[in-house]
Amino acid sequence: MYKLDLPIDTREANAIAARQQREQQRKTQIFNARTRLIGVDTDSLAKQIEEKNLMQQADRERANAYDNDMIKTAQICTLLDERQRNDTRKLNEQMNKFRLEQQAASSRREFDLYDPDSKKKDKPARVSDDDPRCQVSGLQLFQGEDLSAKDRKKLQQEQMREWIKQQLEEKNREKAAEKYAEQLHQKKMMEIDARSAQLAREEETCRRNLNVATKNYNAALSAERKARESLDKQKEQDDNFTELSNQVFGDVLTENPEVAQSSFGAHRVIPDRWKGMSPEQRAEIQRIQDMQKEEKQRMLDEEKELYNEYEKTALLQAQKAILMEREKNRKAAELEKSIAEENMRLATEQRLNQTRLNKEVYTNPPTDDYFAQFNTCTR
Repeated sequence: MYKLDLPIDTREANAIAARQQREQQRKTQIFNARTRLIGVDTDSLAKQIEEKNLMQQADRERANAYDNDMIKTAQICTLLDERQRNDTRKLNEQMNKFRLEQQAASSRREFDLYDPDSKKKDKPARVSDDDPRCQVSGLQLFQGEDLSAKDRKKLQQEQMREWIKQQLEEKNREKAAEKYAEQLHQKKMMEIDARSAQLAREEETCRRNLNVATKNYNAALSAERKARESLDKQKEQDDNFTELSNQVFGDVLTENPEVAQSSFGAHRVIPDRWKGMSPEQRAEIQRIQDMQKEEKQRMLDEEKELYNEYEKTALLQAQKAILMEREKNRKAAELEKSIAEENMRLATEQRLNQTRLNKEVYTNPPTDDYFAQFNTCTR
């Protein structure tokens, strides 16, 4: 990925400042004891929630636009990186091929120093009386001049010219490779600059379109808000008139005894309209409580009986466990005794076998003379 210097988005900075200001206002409302104890304005909260949702939607759209631009940039950078890796791989392949074909180990001038077949290629110490390799220290040929000096110097000069020629060729190839790599780098930088300019133009176009869409959307929201406020005002007036009518002509003020009957069943009542229980209802509640007491006493008796049976069962199981443990210990003692007897028998057999080996089998141990015959020569 390549970092691009994008201009600062003033709209985003303004949005952040607006969010911080709303947060300070919200803290003022929450930390106000009077508002917290008496209540809050639900209409204002609903309006704030709606505005917050609209802002979040706008932020999501803006983030999606930025994400799309980032994805495009990442794809382009990935293609450029892949192209560079391919070029580098091809250059390395060509370099390795040249090394295998033109820079073999046998063509080096120091190859004779570490040639593994140097002993096979070497000549004997002396081939004839005219052998130039016979030096004074060899005591094989005594002479006062170097007869092959001229040929040797000529051969050395030719070899030196060949080495210089190879070095020049190698230096030219390195310069060509460096020039090719520099050209690839320049092409890549030009492509990056062109893509950066294109991304900047696309971003500016996207911002203009987003501003136009935001302006149209805000105008639509303003018109919708005015229409909704008019409808809410008319609805509030109708509700107030209906509430006054219900309070004046309702069953609560007229004290109708059937008002306390709930619509969810005959056994349910409305608490704020209920005048109290009848004697029949009190007698039914007492009867149900007596039945519950009897049922609870029966369950306690059954639980106590079950607990006694569990205690008896646990005692029997404990006794069985003690008997099984004793049987296990007895068998373990018998097993240990048999193992000890077997070990004693095996020890006796091993001791007798070792005595037989020492006295009958190993009767001729090696002496120092046997070991002294090794490492006495080069073979």
